[in-house]
Formats: sequence, structure tokens, C-alpha cells
Amino acid sequence: MATKKKSDSKSDAALHLKLLHDMLLQRRFEERAAEAYALGKIGGFCHLYVGQEAVSAGTQSALRPDDYVITTYRDHGQALVRGITPRAVMAELFGRVDGCVHGKGGSMHMFDRGVNFLGGHGIVGGQIPIATGVGFAIKYRGGDQVCVCFMGEAAANGGAFHESLNMAGLWKLPVIYVIENNKYGMGTAIERASAIKDLYKRGGSYNIADASVDGQDVLAVRATITEAVDRARSEQTPSLVEVHTYRFVGHSMSDAASGTYRTKAELEESEKRDPIALFRRQLQDAGEISAADYDTLDAELKGVVQDAWDFADASPEPPLEALYEDVLVETTSDVMAEA
Repeated sequence: MATKKKSDSKSDAALHLKLLHDMLLQRRFEERAAEAYALGKIGGFCHLYVGQEAVSAGTQSALRPDDYVITTYRDHGQALVRGITPRAVMAELFGRVDGCVHGKGGSMHMFDRGVNFLGGHGIVGGQIPIATGVGFAIKYRGGDQVCVCFMGEAAANGGAFHESLNMAGLWKLPVIYVIENNKYGMGTAIERASAIKDLYKRGGSYNIADASVDGQDVLAVRATITEAVDRARSEQTPSLVEVHTYRFVGHSMSDAASGTYRTKAELEESEKRDPIALFRRQLQDAGEISAADYDTLDAELKGVVQDAWDFADASPEPPLEALYEDVLVETTSDVMAEA
């Protein structure tokens, strides 16, 4: 790395490099996932996160390993940042036994209890009540963990959102609800679907602290979430954070990057605020990395993703007899105690 550093401390510089690493890993991983989908190696649905990487990296950098993360079907990046290996995520996309849920979940259902990553949920807003339940469990046990619940802006119009926030506000649960507002629920602009454009203001209806932040600025995201985490740990109270971001790809691999619901000019204008390019420039201007450093990191991560591809490609498909495994959990006393 460059020897000239103007950051406040070495720890700041290390943190910044970690944030850049996490964002770039997501970008390079999903670029190859798109390629694999086009080649037929990935079946079903595939929703990419390209453009929103600062949200996952910034948010999760404020968490401890024993905190919980739960999210939507646009979950590849969240899973990678949480610590599920690129091999396990790619193998899951390929539908292979070495995937994080043994090839039976696919793109929308990444899960790994070992890192407290509770999914990947395919039903819009379906994860919000579950996160509220996790918050209740934390409080019931007297813990100081927090649960971060990601959702798209369209989910904030669903009944489950309002019911959950009401419970969280009433019972003071340590849950941080993060709305990733990328402006479009599939192809419907938020202006056409929501009576209130500033979604974070809905927190006031349930006596929940709220905030709004630029989702293309990874440090701003981290700072806002850190405040919410501190509040959840010390007061066991929830927060609602609206993060303004933009996806540079279609809603899923089934629609074009710009689609018919937004213009090419709008997309090109938004790409000028690519979170990775913005942060790279910020670090280079501060002397924390050089152009050569970035290129080295980029090459390293491309190698990591190629390794994940090769691993997934070599992994076998699940056997037919595994079709009915992991469908139901036996809720014995031992299982409940372990949970």
C-alpha cells in the first residue's frame, strides 16, 4: 500500500481498506454471477446488488460477529460481507451441494447460522416480522446483540412492515430496520407507489428513532448505523434508517439494465455516483492507497471469484434423495435449548 497516510489513525486506514475490499468483492462476484447466469450455470431467479454495495459494507462494518443480519432476496452481497465464503455463495447459486444451503436455496435464500446470517427471503417483506422476533428473543434472553433487517423501499408499504415496527416500538426491541431505497420496486417508481416519499419519517409513527443517509457514501452509512447500533445496545430501542441508493442493473436478470421504467440517461447519471469509484477516489486523494494498490486488490479479488467459480463448477448436484431433507425442523427440547 502507499506509505503516505493522512487518515486519523492506522486503524482508520485499515477500516477503509476493508470497506473498499468488501465493496469490490461484491462487485466482482456479481459480475461473474451475471456471466454464469447467461451461460445457464445458474437457474431460477437472480437478483444482483450492483450499485448498492456501500449499504451492505457500511452497515455490517458497524456490527459484531454475534449480531444478526436478515435480508431480502437481493442477498449475495450481504452474505459475502457477513462472512459466508465466495465458494459457498457461488456454489449455492450453481445449485450444488457445497453451497451454503446445499444447493437447495439458490439466489434468494442464502443462509448460514454460523455467522448469524438468517437469510435471504424471497417474499417481499417476509423477513421483517422474523427480524422483530429475533429482537424479541435477544431482549427475552437479556443479550446485548442487535438485529439488522434490510428491506427494499416497496416492502415499507406492506402490512408486515407497519405491524413489526409497532411491536418493536411498543416493546423496545433492539432491531435496526434498514430501507434500501433504490427508487424502484421492480419497475414501479416510488412516486407512484408511496404516499410518503421520505420513508424514514414513518419511524415517528411508532416512536422509533429514524434517520436518512446517502447510500453511495460508505462512511456515511457506517456512521449512521453505528449510532443506531449504539442506541440498540445501550437502550434496547429500535431504529429506522432509510438509505438512498441505486441499482445499476435490472430488477433481476430477466430485465435489462435500464428497463422500460427508467431512462438510459437516468442510469448514466446515477452511475456517476458509483460507491466504489467514489470511495476509491476519496482514498487516493487522502493518500491511503495508490492506483497500483487498487489494481492489486482488484486482481486479487478477481482471482478469489474465479476460484469460487471453479469450486462451484466442480461441486456435485444434490442427490435426489436429499429433496425432502431440511424441510422441517424437529422442535425437540434439545433443538429449542440449542436455539
